[in-house]
Amino acid sequence: MDYYAACCQTDQPNPRDREQMNDTTSRLIAQLEQAVIGYRPFHDIKLVVFPEFAHASPIYESAEELAEKLAVEFPNRHTERLGAAAGEHGVWIQSGSFLEIDPRWPDAVFNTTVLIGPDGEIASRYRKVNPWIPWEIHTSPHDLEDYDEPLFPVTETEIGRLGVATCYDWLFPETCRELTLGGAEVLIRISAYMDPWGASEPMDWWTVINRCRAIENLAAVVACNQGASASHYPPFSWPGASMIIDGDGRILAQAPSGPGQATVVAPISIETIRQQRRRRSGHAMPAHLRSSAYPLQQREMYPPNRTPESRSIESLERSIDDAKGRIGW
Repeated sequence: MDYYAACCQTDQPNPRDREQMNDTTSRLIAQLEQAVIGYRPFHDIKLVVFPEFAHASPIYESAEELAEKLAVEFPNRHTERLGAAAGEHGVWIQSGSFLEIDPRWPDAVFNTTVLIGPDGEIASRYRKVNPWIPWEIHTSPHDLEDYDEPLFPVTETEIGRLGVATCYDWLFPETCRELTLGGAEVLIRISAYMDPWGASEPMDWWTVINRCRAIENLAAVVACNQGASASHYPPFSWPGASMIIDGDGRILAQAPSGPGQATVVAPISIETIRQQRRRRSGHAMPAHLRSSAYPLQQREMYPPNRTPESRSIESLERSIDDAKGRIGW
């Protein structure tokens, strides 16, 4: 099946409380409708992706204050409104991230995105596994002793098998490989990638990582980045450059580098991905994976950190030495 995907890159004021989030959601829905209706004379958009922190950013210094002022449970009035828009326009929506609270883990605040289907229902939920240390104070589900949901869910849909991960998660190749081995054909990245690591030379990490993950996994990549100006989401500036990439790493469409709202639209060919995955014996890296060849990676460098006191980080040099010592090098 061929269809079009849209990255709806945002540039809007960050809400200070839950009440202000209502206006944020209205602007997101308006941008979605501009994309879907505006492109309808040319092709059907079936997947709409918003960036990390599209709904709320961690602007307060403590998890307690985030929980008090901005965090929400699921479902909520914002996901219900997005669900209504998904149903009206027949699209799948990968929400921008919310700050989430869940009564099962009363001390946790998650950085969470949900996939909403054309039936208006939440089809899957992804909680960021790798918060951006040390700036983000969210909880990783990996660190919860009684967490029993899949860390990397893949959702079967009529537009392909979709998997999502958030921003810093993508700097770990293991994340997208896990999604791919779980069946994902479209890798979705919601991101708030800031300068100087954005899409400008000489430190264009954004483009390099997105293209690499497509090539490594023979998967389409739909990567939507935050485009907020520094005045909206201080202390950083946010370079946008949202992009859609095919399974060979070719950029099919990309927003300009720099702050600003933008909508990026390009085709996704699920059948091409499936044909290539059936056909290829060369450059089929997931099929060639020799996991046992990498003993140094079998030690967990950053084990579950269930209390604030245990959240210490070894230096990279120390982590390397410890891994080598573990297998007697």
